[in-house]
Amino acid sequence: MSTEPAIPPNIDNAEPAQAAPATAGNAPVAERYAAQRWLLAVALLALAGLVGSVLVWQKVSGMQQQLARQSSDTSVQAGEARAMAKQSQELAMETAAKLAVTDAKLAEVALQRAQLEELMQSLSRSRDENLVVDIDSALRLAQQQSQLTGSVEPLLAALKSADLRVMRAAQPRLTQLQRAIARDVARIKATALSDTPSLLVKLDELVTLADEMPIANAVGNSAAGTAANAARPKAAESSKRAADESLLSWWARLGLQVQSELRSLVRVSKIEDPDAALLSPEQSFFLRENLKLRLLNARLGLLSRQIESARGDLGTAALSMGRYFDAGSRKTQTAAALLQQVQSQMRTLDIPRIDDTLAALSTAAAGR
Repeated sequence: MSTEPAIPPNIDNAEPAQAAPATAGNAPVAERYAAQRWLLAVALLALAGLVGSVLVWQKVSGMQQQLARQSSDTSVQAGEARAMAKQSQELAMETAAKLAVTDAKLAEVALQRAQLEELMQSLSRSRDENLVVDIDSALRLAQQQSQLTGSVEPLLAALKSADLRVMRAAQPRLTQLQRAIARDVARIKATALSDTPSLLVKLDELVTLADEMPIANAVGNSAAGTAANAARPKAAESSKRAADESLLSWWARLGLQVQSELRSLVRVSKIEDPDAALLSPEQSFFLRENLKLRLLNARLGLLSRQIESARGDLGTAALSMGRYFDAGSRKTQTAAALLQQVQSQMRTLDIPRIDDTLAALSTAAAGR
Protein backbone atom coordinates (compact mmCIF):
# COMPACT_ATOMS: atom_id res chain seq x y z
CA MET A 1 0.00 0.00 0.00
CA SER A 2 1.47 3.25 -1.14
CA THR A 3 1.11 6.38 0.71
CA GLU A 4 1.13 9.50 -1.43
CA PRO A 5 1.15 12.85 0.05
CA ALA A 6 -2.07 14.70 0.09
CA ILE A 7 -2.35 17.43 -2.36
CA PRO A 8 -3.79 20.51 -0.84
CA PRO A 9 -6.91 21.66 -2.33
CA ASN A 10 -6.92 24.49 -4.74
CA ILE A 11 -8.68 27.48 -3.62
CA ASP A 12 -9.81 28.25 -7.16
CA ASN A 13 -11.36 24.85 -7.50
CA ALA A 14 -13.15 25.09 -4.18
CA GLU A 15 -15.90 27.51 -5.28
CA PRO A 16 -17.43 25.24 -7.74
CA ALA A 17 -17.50 22.51 -5.20
CA GLN A 18 -19.27 24.77 -2.82
CA ALA A 19 -21.74 25.87 -5.51
CA ALA A 20 -22.58 22.38 -6.54
CA PRO A 21 -24.34 21.46 -3.32
CA ALA A 22 -26.37 24.63 -3.58
CA THR A 23 -27.55 23.74 -7.05
CA ALA A 24 -28.44 20.28 -5.94
CA GLY A 25 -30.46 21.71 -3.08
CA ASN A 26 -32.49 24.00 -5.35
CA ALA A 27 -33.63 21.22 -7.68
CA PRO A 28 -36.35 19.79 -5.36
CA VAL A 29 -37.74 23.24 -4.79
CA ALA A 30 -38.18 23.77 -8.50
CA GLU A 31 -39.81 20.44 -8.87
CA ARG A 32 -42.04 21.30 -5.98
CA TYR A 33 -42.98 24.56 -7.60
CA ALA A 34 -43.69 22.79 -10.88
CA ALA A 35 -45.84 20.22 -9.13
CA GLN A 36 -47.72 22.94 -7.37
CA ARG A 37 -48.26 24.68 -10.64
CA TRP A 38 -49.61 21.44 -12.15
CA LEU A 39 -51.82 20.88 -9.18
CA LEU A 40 -53.06 24.41 -9.43
CA ALA A 41 -53.76 23.93 -13.13
CA VAL A 42 -55.56 20.67 -12.44
CA ALA A 43 -57.51 22.34 -9.64
CA LEU A 44 -58.40 25.20 -11.94
CA LEU A 45 -59.44 22.73 -14.62
CA ALA A 46 -61.49 20.77 -12.10
CA LEU A 47 -63.04 23.98 -10.85
CA ALA A 48 -63.77 25.03 -14.40
CA GLY A 49 -65.30 21.59 -15.12
CA LEU A 50 -67.34 21.82 -11.94
CA VAL A 51 -68.49 25.30 -12.85
CA GLY A 52 -69.28 24.07 -16.39
CA SER A 53 -71.16 21.07 -14.99
CA VAL A 54 -73.12 23.33 -12.69
CA LEU A 55 -73.92 25.63 -15.58
CA VAL A 56 -74.91 22.70 -17.80
CA TRP A 57 -77.06 21.26 -15.02
CA GLN A 58 -78.72 24.59 -14.51
CA LYS A 59 -79.31 24.85 -18.25
CA VAL A 60 -80.71 21.34 -18.42
CA SER A 61 -82.90 22.06 -15.42
CA GLY A 62 -84.12 25.20 -17.09
CA MET A 63 -84.84 23.28 -20.25
CA GLN A 64 -86.74 20.63 -18.28
CA GLN A 65 -88.77 23.30 -16.55
CA GLN A 66 -89.43 24.98 -19.88
CA LEU A 67 -90.47 21.68 -21.41
CA ALA A 68 -92.70 20.99 -18.41
CA ARG A 69 -94.28 24.41 -18.78
CA GLN A 70 -94.72 23.90 -22.53
CA SER A 71 -96.23 20.45 -21.94
CA SER A 72 -98.59 21.89 -19.37
CA ASP A 73 -99.48 24.72 -21.71
CA THR A 74 -99.99 22.23 -24.54
CA SER A 75 -102.27 20.11 -22.35
CA VAL A 76 -104.26 23.17 -21.39
CA GLN A 77 -104.50 24.25 -25.03
CA ALA A 78 -105.52 20.73 -26.07
CA GLY A 79 -108.26 20.74 -23.43
CA GLU A 80 -109.40 24.13 -24.62
CA ALA A 81 -109.32 22.90 -28.22
CA ARG A 82 -111.45 19.87 -27.33
CA ALA A 83 -113.88 22.09 -25.49
CA MET A 84 -114.04 24.45 -28.45
CA ALA A 85 -114.50 21.50 -30.84
CA LYS A 86 -117.35 20.18 -28.72
CA GLN A 87 -118.92 23.61 -28.63
CA SER A 88 -118.48 23.89 -32.39
CA GLN A 89 -120.12 20.51 -32.90
CA GLU A 90 -123.03 21.46 -30.67
CA LEU A 91 -123.29 24.77 -32.48
CA ALA A 92 -123.26 22.98 -35.84
CA MET A 93 -126.01 20.60 -34.70
CA GLU A 94 -128.05 23.49 -33.38
CA THR A 95 -127.51 25.37 -36.62
CA ALA A 96 -128.58 22.32 -38.66
CA ALA A 97 -131.73 21.98 -36.55
CA LYS A 98 -132.49 25.66 -36.99
CA LEU A 99 -131.82 25.33 -40.72
CA ALA A 100 -134.25 22.39 -40.97
CA VAL A 101 -136.90 24.36 -39.11
CA THR A 102 -136.22 27.31 -41.39
CA ASP A 103 -136.57 25.12 -44.50
CA ALA A 104 -139.85 23.72 -43.20
CA LYS A 105 -141.13 27.21 -42.50
CA LEU A 106 -139.93 28.34 -45.92
CA ALA A 107 -141.77 25.44 -47.59
CA GLU A 108 -144.87 26.28 -45.58
CA VAL A 109 -144.58 29.90 -46.58
CA ALA A 110 -144.14 28.89 -50.24
CA LEU A 111 -147.23 26.69 -50.03
CA GLN A 112 -149.22 29.45 -48.40
CA ARG A 113 -147.97 31.83 -51.06
CA ALA A 114 -149.08 29.46 -53.83
CA GLN A 115 -152.47 29.04 -52.18
CA LEU A 116 -152.75 32.78 -51.76
CA GLU A 117 -151.86 33.36 -55.40
CA GLU A 118 -154.43 30.78 -56.47
CA LEU A 119 -157.01 32.44 -54.25
CA MET A 120 -156.13 35.83 -55.65
CA GLN A 121 -156.46 34.48 -59.19
CA SER A 122 -159.77 32.91 -58.30
CA LEU A 123 -160.97 36.16 -56.81
CA SER A 124 -159.67 38.13 -59.76
CA ARG A 125 -161.70 36.08 -62.24
CA SER A 126 -164.92 37.47 -63.47
CA ARG A 127 -168.26 35.83 -62.95
CA ASP A 128 -168.34 34.48 -66.49
CA GLU A 129 -164.92 32.88 -66.16
CA ASN A 130 -165.95 31.13 -62.97
CA LEU A 131 -169.10 29.96 -64.71
CA VAL A 132 -167.09 28.44 -67.58
CA VAL A 133 -164.69 26.67 -65.21
CA ASP A 134 -167.52 25.26 -63.07
CA ILE A 135 -169.45 23.99 -66.08
CA ASP A 136 -166.36 22.33 -67.53
CA SER A 137 -165.60 20.53 -64.25
CA ALA A 138 -169.21 19.41 -63.80
CA LEU A 139 -169.49 18.06 -67.36
CA ARG A 140 -166.21 16.13 -67.19
CA LEU A 141 -167.26 14.55 -63.90
CA ALA A 142 -170.68 13.63 -65.32
CA GLN A 143 -169.02 12.08 -68.39
CA GLN A 144 -166.85 9.88 -66.15
CA GLN A 145 -169.90 8.81 -64.14
CA SER A 146 -171.76 7.89 -67.32
CA GLN A 147 -168.84 5.79 -68.58
CA LEU A 148 -168.62 3.96 -65.27
CA THR A 149 -172.34 3.31 -64.83
CA GLY A 150 -173.26 2.79 -68.47
CA SER A 151 -176.11 5.29 -68.19
CA VAL A 152 -176.47 8.68 -69.90
CA GLU A 153 -178.67 10.15 -67.18
CA PRO A 154 -175.81 11.86 -65.25
CA LEU A 155 -174.50 13.38 -68.49
CA LEU A 156 -177.92 14.63 -69.59
CA ALA A 157 -178.59 16.12 -66.15
CA ALA A 158 -175.23 17.95 -66.20
CA LEU A 159 -175.89 19.29 -69.72
CA LYS A 160 -179.35 20.54 -68.76
CA SER A 161 -177.95 22.24 -65.63
CA ALA A 162 -175.19 23.86 -67.72
CA ASP A 163 -177.74 25.11 -70.27
CA LEU A 164 -179.84 26.63 -67.49
CA ARG A 165 -176.84 28.42 -65.96
CA VAL A 166 -175.75 29.81 -69.34
CA MET A 167 -179.28 31.00 -69.99
CA ARG A 168 -179.36 32.82 -66.64
CA ALA A 169 -175.96 34.44 -67.31
CA ALA A 170 -177.33 36.01 -70.54
CA GLN A 171 -173.90 36.71 -71.98
CA PRO A 172 -173.60 37.05 -75.77
CA ARG A 173 -170.17 35.42 -75.92
CA LEU A 174 -171.63 32.23 -74.37
CA THR A 175 -174.12 31.77 -77.19
CA GLN A 176 -171.86 29.28 -78.98
CA LEU A 177 -171.62 27.25 -75.77
CA GLN A 178 -175.41 27.12 -75.50
CA ARG A 179 -175.70 25.90 -79.10
CA ALA A 180 -173.06 23.21 -78.53
CA ILE A 181 -174.91 21.98 -75.44
CA ALA A 182 -178.13 21.73 -77.45
CA ARG A 183 -176.40 19.70 -80.19
CA ASP A 184 -174.87 17.26 -77.69
CA VAL A 185 -178.19 16.77 -75.88
CA ALA A 186 -179.94 16.02 -79.17
CA ARG A 187 -177.24 13.53 -80.23
CA ILE A 188 -177.34 11.71 -76.88
CA LYS A 189 -181.14 11.45 -76.95
CA ALA A 190 -181.04 10.14 -80.52
CA THR A 191 -178.57 7.40 -79.61
CA ALA A 192 -180.25 4.10 -78.70
CA LEU A 193 -178.39 2.66 -75.76
CA SER A 194 -178.77 -0.87 -74.52
CA ASP A 195 -180.17 -1.82 -71.16
CA THR A 196 -177.29 -3.28 -69.16
CA PRO A 197 -179.45 -5.07 -66.53
CA SER A 198 -181.44 -6.86 -69.24
CA LEU A 199 -178.22 -7.93 -70.95
CA LEU A 200 -176.97 -9.42 -67.68
CA VAL A 201 -180.25 -11.34 -67.24
CA LYS A 202 -179.99 -12.76 -70.75
CA LEU A 203 -176.41 -13.83 -70.18
CA ASP A 204 -177.47 -15.64 -67.00
CA GLU A 205 -180.17 -17.46 -68.98
CA LEU A 206 -177.57 -18.48 -71.56
CA VAL A 207 -175.34 -19.91 -68.83
CA THR A 208 -178.29 -21.97 -67.58
CA LEU A 209 -179.15 -23.21 -71.09
CA ALA A 210 -175.53 -24.29 -71.66
CA ASP A 211 -176.15 -27.29 -69.39
CA GLU A 212 -179.41 -28.21 -71.11
CA MET A 213 -178.58 -27.90 -74.80
CA PRO A 214 -177.95 -31.30 -76.44
CA ILE A 215 -174.69 -32.03 -78.24
CA ALA A 216 -175.01 -32.71 -81.97
CA ASN A 217 -173.71 -36.29 -81.71
CA ALA A 218 -175.45 -37.18 -78.42
CA VAL A 219 -177.11 -40.60 -78.37
CA GLY A 220 -180.57 -39.86 -77.04
CA ASN A 221 -184.07 -39.03 -78.01
CA SER A 222 -184.20 -37.16 -81.32
CA ALA A 223 -187.32 -35.52 -82.67
CA ALA A 224 -188.44 -38.73 -84.30
CA GLY A 225 -187.45 -40.70 -81.24
CA THR A 226 -189.34 -38.29 -79.05
CA ALA A 227 -192.44 -38.69 -81.21
CA ALA A 228 -192.04 -42.45 -81.13
CA ASN A 229 -191.67 -42.42 -77.37
CA ALA A 230 -194.71 -40.20 -77.09
CA ALA A 231 -196.68 -42.55 -79.31
CA ARG A 232 -195.33 -45.64 -77.58
CA PRO A 233 -197.70 -45.54 -74.56
CA LYS A 234 -200.65 -45.12 -76.90
CA ALA A 235 -199.48 -47.99 -79.07
CA ALA A 236 -198.93 -50.15 -76.02
CA GLU A 237 -202.36 -49.25 -74.68
CA SER A 238 -204.03 -49.96 -77.99
CA SER A 239 -202.11 -53.21 -78.39
CA LYS A 240 -203.06 -54.23 -74.90
CA ARG A 241 -206.67 -53.46 -75.62
CA ALA A 242 -206.45 -55.37 -78.86
CA ALA A 243 -204.71 -58.25 -77.11
CA ASP A 244 -207.36 -58.32 -74.48
CA GLU A 245 -210.04 -58.18 -77.07
CA SER A 246 -208.49 -60.82 -79.31
CA LEU A 247 -207.13 -62.86 -76.39
CA LEU A 248 -203.53 -62.67 -77.61
CA SER A 249 -201.09 -64.53 -75.59
CA TRP A 250 -198.48 -63.05 -73.29
CA TRP A 251 -195.77 -63.99 -75.74
CA ALA A 252 -197.28 -61.81 -78.42
CA ARG A 253 -197.25 -58.75 -76.11
CA LEU A 254 -193.64 -59.49 -75.19
CA GLY A 255 -192.70 -59.64 -78.85
CA LEU A 256 -194.24 -56.24 -79.48
CA GLN A 257 -192.29 -54.67 -76.61
CA VAL A 258 -189.00 -56.21 -77.77
CA GLN A 259 -189.62 -54.92 -81.27
CA SER A 260 -190.25 -51.39 -79.95
CA GLU A 261 -187.06 -51.45 -77.88
CA LEU A 262 -184.99 -52.67 -80.82
CA ARG A 263 -186.25 -49.79 -82.95
CA SER A 264 -185.14 -47.25 -80.30
CA LEU A 265 -181.58 -48.62 -80.20
CA VAL A 266 -180.68 -47.39 -83.66
CA ARG A 267 -180.98 -43.68 -84.64
CA VAL A 268 -179.99 -42.21 -87.98
CA SER A 269 -179.32 -38.44 -87.95
CA LYS A 270 -177.47 -35.90 -90.08
CA ILE A 271 -174.45 -34.07 -88.58
CA GLU A 272 -173.24 -31.22 -90.76
CA ASP A 273 -169.96 -30.52 -88.88
CA PRO A 274 -167.59 -33.52 -88.75
CA ASP A 275 -165.92 -32.14 -85.57
CA ALA A 276 -169.14 -32.60 -83.62
CA ALA A 277 -169.30 -36.29 -84.56
CA LEU A 278 -165.86 -36.93 -83.04
CA LEU A 279 -166.62 -35.54 -79.57
CA SER A 280 -166.32 -37.99 -76.68
CA PRO A 281 -168.50 -37.68 -73.54
CA GLU A 282 -165.55 -36.19 -71.62
CA GLN A 283 -164.95 -33.65 -74.37
CA SER A 284 -168.64 -32.79 -74.34
CA PHE A 285 -168.42 -31.98 -70.64
CA PHE A 286 -165.45 -29.66 -71.17
CA LEU A 287 -167.20 -28.12 -74.18
CA ARG A 288 -170.14 -27.08 -72.00
CA GLU A 289 -167.83 -25.71 -69.31
CA ASN A 290 -165.86 -23.75 -71.88
CA LEU A 291 -169.06 -22.28 -73.27
CA LYS A 292 -170.18 -21.21 -69.79
CA LEU A 293 -166.78 -19.65 -69.12
CA ARG A 294 -167.04 -17.63 -72.33
CA LEU A 295 -170.47 -16.37 -71.34
CA LEU A 296 -169.29 -15.49 -67.82
CA ASN A 297 -166.28 -13.65 -69.24
CA ALA A 298 -168.61 -11.66 -71.47
CA ARG A 299 -170.70 -10.82 -68.39
CA LEU A 300 -167.63 -9.58 -66.52
CA GLY A 301 -166.54 -7.57 -69.56
CA LEU A 302 -169.97 -5.96 -69.69
CA LEU A 303 -169.78 -5.02 -66.01
CA SER A 304 -166.25 -3.63 -66.34
CA ARG A 305 -167.09 -1.72 -69.54
CA GLN A 306 -164.68 -3.84 -71.61
CA ILE A 307 -166.96 -3.95 -74.61
CA GLU A 308 -164.50 -5.30 -77.16
CA SER A 309 -163.51 -8.19 -74.90
CA ALA A 310 -167.17 -9.05 -74.23
CA ARG A 311 -167.93 -9.01 -77.95
CA GLY A 312 -165.04 -11.38 -78.66
CA ASP A 313 -166.22 -13.83 -76.00
CA LEU A 314 -169.78 -13.75 -77.35
CA GLY A 315 -168.54 -14.36 -80.88
CA THR A 316 -166.54 -17.39 -79.74
CA ALA A 317 -169.56 -18.71 -77.82
CA ALA A 318 -171.79 -18.33 -80.89
CA LEU A 319 -169.28 -20.18 -83.06
CA SER A 320 -169.02 -23.04 -80.56
CA MET A 321 -172.81 -23.23 -80.20
CA GLY A 322 -173.37 -23.48 -83.93
CA ARG A 323 -170.64 -26.06 -84.48
CA TYR A 324 -171.06 -28.57 -81.65
CA PHE A 325 -174.68 -28.33 -80.45
CA ASP A 326 -177.84 -29.73 -82.02
CA ALA A 327 -179.33 -26.94 -84.11
CA GLY A 328 -182.70 -28.72 -84.30
CA SER A 329 -183.20 -28.67 -80.54
CA ARG A 330 -185.64 -26.10 -79.16
CA LYS A 331 -183.27 -25.13 -76.30
CA THR A 332 -180.41 -24.63 -78.73
CA GLN A 333 -182.60 -22.39 -80.88
CA THR A 334 -183.66 -20.40 -77.80
CA ALA A 335 -180.06 -19.97 -76.70
CA ALA A 336 -179.00 -18.90 -80.20
CA ALA A 337 -181.79 -16.29 -80.30
CA LEU A 338 -180.81 -14.90 -76.88
CA LEU A 339 -177.16 -14.74 -77.91
CA GLN A 340 -178.04 -12.89 -81.10
CA GLN A 341 -180.10 -10.36 -79.13
CA VAL A 342 -177.24 -9.72 -76.71
CA GLN A 343 -174.79 -9.22 -79.57
CA SER A 344 -177.08 -6.79 -81.36
CA GLN A 345 -177.72 -4.75 -78.20
CA MET A 346 -174.04 -4.52 -77.32
CA ARG A 347 -173.33 -2.67 -80.55
CA THR A 348 -175.00 0.43 -79.08
CA LEU A 349 -173.42 0.28 -75.66
CA ASP A 350 -170.83 3.07 -76.08
CA ILE A 351 -171.65 6.35 -74.32
CA PRO A 352 -171.70 9.36 -76.72
CA ARG A 353 -169.08 12.03 -76.09
CA ILE A 354 -169.77 15.75 -75.63
CA ASP A 355 -166.88 16.99 -77.74
CA ASP A 356 -168.79 20.03 -79.08
CA THR A 357 -169.58 21.33 -75.60
CA LEU A 358 -166.03 20.79 -74.34
CA ALA A 359 -164.60 22.56 -77.41
CA ALA A 360 -166.97 25.50 -76.88
CA LEU A 361 -165.90 25.68 -73.23
CA SER A 362 -162.22 25.74 -74.21
CA THR A 363 -162.90 28.53 -76.70
CA ALA A 364 -164.80 30.54 -74.11
CA ALA A 365 -162.02 30.08 -71.54
CA ALA A 366 -159.32 31.08 -74.06
CA GLY A 367 -161.22 34.18 -75.19
CA ARG A 368 -161.60 35.75 -71.76
